[in-house]
Amino acid sequence: MTKPPSKYRAPALDKGLDILELLARDASPRSMGEISEGIGRSRSEIFRMLQVLEERGYLAKSGDGYVLTNRLFMLGMQQPQVQNVTEVALPVMRRLADEIRQPCHLVAPSEDQIVVIAQIDVPSDLGLVVRPGHRRPLTHSTSGLVLFAFQLEDVRERWLKMIDASDVPYDRAAFLEAARKAREQGYAMQPSEAVVGVVDLTAPIMQHRHATYTLTVPYIERRPEQVSAENALHAVRAAADEISHALMYSAPASAAATKRK
Repeated sequence: MTKPPSKYRAPALDKGLDILELLARDASPRSMGEISEGIGRSRSEIFRMLQVLEERGYLAKSGDGYVLTNRLFMLGMQQPQVQNVTEVALPVMRRLADEIRQPCHLVAPSEDQIVVIAQIDVPSDLGLVVRPGHRRPLTHSTSGLVLFAFQLEDVRERWLKMIDASDVPYDRAAFLEAARKAREQGYAMQPSEAVVGVVDLTAPIMQHRHATYTLTVPYIERRPEQVSAENALHAVRAAADEISHALMYSAPASAAATKRK
């Protein structure tokens, strides 16, 4: 992704952030040589940085390479607004999973990606569980599609510029048409790009006329069928509306509590 020129320079910090951002784009381990090539710096420049990031718990060795740990994710989860939405959403998500016998997860945007910030396991022995911290390109996930679809127009334009500048290929026309359809319907229901046989049922969680999160059920048809995809979708939309409504009334209280601290 092309970055605007910075007014101030902090070379060591730049190196560390370049490494973290590179590893965040790909879950597979990367060797020192691959990291060196990926961020355009010599091995000698990044050797100490890798050691420090590993010692501080941001990176871990995996075979001959390095991967991100969940430390950054856990730091983000400590933000008051994230704690607020998970506190509000988890009881609703638990009732949803019990009702439709399917797992569900809560998703937030993270630049040109989506990240799962909470999930509820299926209350049975069959279902697809997407763990907190899981990331995918925004343009290659149903949650990302819905997040994009339910932004204000100027935000959608800004996101599109960011997406177009990234190195993730996507079908722009198809993505925009799917977003238009999702915005018109109020939800998205489409096959998962990640797992064959799974249908993503996704509804937006709205605050101030735009989607701040999405609620997604990776629906798997069970035999004998217990809850149809259409009925599950209806339950997902109702749960997302309930969370949206609860956040509307919990936000002032949370802000006041933060201010008192």
